[in-house]
Amino acid sequence: MKHFLFGLRAVFLALTLLVTAQWAAAQTLDVTTVTRPPFSMTENGADTGFSIELLQALSDKLGWDYRINRVDQFSDMLGSVTEGSADLAIANISITSARETQMDFSQPIFEAGLQIMVPAGQAGAPSLLRALWSTDLLVAIALAFLILVGGGMLMWWFERRAQPYFDRPASEAWFPSFWWALNVVVNGGFEERMPRTVFGRMFGVVLVFSSLFIVSVFVAKITSVMTVEAISGSVNGVNDLYGRRVGTIDGSTAAGFLQRREIDYAGYDGLAPLLRGFEAGDVDAVVFDAPILSYYATHEGREFASMTGSVFLRENYGIAFPTGSPLVEEVNQALLALREDGSYDKIYRKWFGIRR
Repeated sequence: MKHFLFGLRAVFLALTLLVTAQWAAAQTLDVTTVTRPPFSMTENGADTGFSIELLQALSDKLGWDYRINRVDQFSDMLGSVTEGSADLAIANISITSARETQMDFSQPIFEAGLQIMVPAGQAGAPSLLRALWSTDLLVAIALAFLILVGGGMLMWWFERRAQPYFDRPASEAWFPSFWWALNVVVNGGFEERMPRTVFGRMFGVVLVFSSLFIVSVFVAKITSVMTVEAISGSVNGVNDLYGRRVGTIDGSTAAGFLQRREIDYAGYDGLAPLLRGFEAGDVDAVVFDAPILSYYATHEGREFASMTGSVFLRENYGIAFPTGSPLVEEVNQALLALREDGSYDKIYRKWFGIRR
């Protein structure tokens, strides 16, 4: 009789667990997300993106039904998990030690990091053409031209009746005179066109000696312009952000990084305001998640944005759950299965190309 009752209890417990599991699988899960192209967004009224397609693959594997609640702020998405109003949250959620104290995470679903975005044309090494077209250098060139023309015409005035080279009307003399002065500065003068008047010879000597000073000043000016351009003309990495107008999203891992590096930044309350500020020229550089900035720079921002430098502060994205959620383990098992059967790589290639 005891064995019969024990067996009956075991069957009842097994049936209870089975019914509970079926009920859990059949229930509709509440999923919170935020718009972060290309991880989560809407196109033609439908939710799409890398993270959303991965969520669909997990649901197919686990037999889930779910409904998506799209919120405006990243903090609202995380708050829905910590408050327990959502069963999970998915987008581009970085796994950090601080967040681990408030919620549970799945195993990583994406390896990312931070990168810098700047206005188009300002990425990479300092531009020689941009330096040559700087205002300071153009002013120096114009001043040097005026000095040479003025000096040449003064020599024409002294030598116009004594030197055959200068024997021409003023309207025709300006370029030959300029050419003579230029050769004096560069080559030391023309032997066959040596000044013949007393004032012409005195001025010629002064011009030859002063040419050393003129050339030195001109070369120094070019060097200083190129040096300033190298220092401040472009952003190539994190160290170039000091003294710049930098923008990022408040509360993000990028904001935390900038704070630790003591780099001043303008904090925005979302991705859309941040990109609007960048397009309006309110910031010189944006620091944020590399794949999101790269997607923007190659799509809607391709005409006025470019990426610079390498990816830094490597981080992993994960799916967030309320602390103690029973869904974590089954999601981790399903993620492993998706990686093993190639489903994960297929989704990855669709949104980011071949993995490197």
